[in-house]
Amino acid sequence: MPNLGPMEWILILLVLILLFGAKKLPDTAKALGQSLRLFKKETSKLSDEDEAKARAEAQTVAPPPAQIPPATPSVDERLRALEEENRRLRETQQPVSSQNEPRSN
Repeated sequence: MPNLGPMEWILILLVLILLFGAKKLPDTAKALGQSLRLFKKETSKLSDEDEAKARAEAQTVAPPPAQIPPATPSVDERLRALEEENRRLRETQQPVSSQNEPRSN
């Protein structure tokens, strides 16, 4: 963008005064300033919301490794499960074998 010197600024100011009039120029500048402030405020809110959403997604997407269950049970857990199943099977077989024994009369 070309640099604007003092002569260019004076020329732009004269054109603005001729277009809008000296009485309406301060009101127009005030309205333009308010519009720019509102625009900056809204765009900063949008970027803040995007950052907050990204932080929330990052926290929910990656749970801590301690909460992830192992893919396969460990050897100790499998051994414990087999021992419990073996104990249950023995308990269920004992009453059946005692019922099949001949009675002594």
